[in-house]
Amino acid sequence: MNATNASDVNDRQIVQSVTRRAFIAAGATTAFAALSLPGLASAAKARFKVGVTDWNLKLDGKIESISMAKRLGFDGVQISIGGGIDKLPLSDPALQKAFLEESKRVGLKIESLCLDILHRNCLKSDPLGQRWVADSISIAKAMGVRVVLLPFFGKCTMETSAEVDKVGDALKEVAPAAEKAGVTLGLEDTLSARDNVRIMDRSQSSAVLTYYDVGNSTNYGFDAVKEIRWLGRARICEVHLKDNPHYLGEGSIDFRAVIDALADLGFDGWAQLETDSPVSVEADMRRNLKFIRGLIAARNAA
Repeated sequence: MNATNASDVNDRQIVQSVTRRAFIAAGATTAFAALSLPGLASAAKARFKVGVTDWNLKLDGKIESISMAKRLGFDGVQISIGGGIDKLPLSDPALQKAFLEESKRVGLKIESLCLDILHRNCLKSDPLGQRWVADSISIAKAMGVRVVLLPFFGKCTMETSAEVDKVGDALKEVAPAAEKAGVTLGLEDTLSARDNVRIMDRSQSSAVLTYYDVGNSTNYGFDAVKEIRWLGRARICEVHLKDNPHYLGEGSIDFRAVIDALADLGFDGWAQLETDSPVSVEADMRRNLKFIRGLIAARNAA
């Protein structure tokens, strides 16, 4: 049975299964935003920063992504950890040092990492997946990075309730190390917001949160704005902004409503552009960034 369909059928049960921890953490901000009282929405400024993924710069796991992101005007960059056989490439202290020195030299923050090897070693079925998550925590701590994105796509997509629960159980085992290190593990997948909370709940850890991707959610039939508001500030660690293959603002997603939802919740984390570049990486990234910054400026001027 498809995990998303199971969530829809058993929606009442899943909502009731949310732990008291998660409910209390997210309830206040969500309830506040849901009130929609006159004047409240316009009072909240958009406080999040805008970064970019190194793979959309065509510089996966490369130090050069830092200077390019800076040149294009981004606030930060999300770095791919990379694949490996015996160890992850970014577990090398010398490579970590090189990234950090470049970050300092350029004056651009490495805000989050992507554990892209989970595209190969699926956390839902491969014991190596859990090992890589544990190793990524150590890498993030050594580099002073707060968020590690855990992707679940392709053959690693969670498609059944059993797979959803298995991922939650696997994360339950490694999450204490993440908590101790001050690292957040962000779930990016094809599931509903409620199924993501189901995983978070099963992990029994405040270190497991949702890495919300508005493009993925829209493509899989979910209302991104409603889901962001339902999740609340406390259950979202970072956000991916995209509407591929379109430029931002030219597809089906209402990014003004997305910006408003994040601002209303008081989201002060990071939104990373994960946008395609059909013409030119530099020109297309500048175009999309200009669009988002324009929406943020308009929100904050209201």
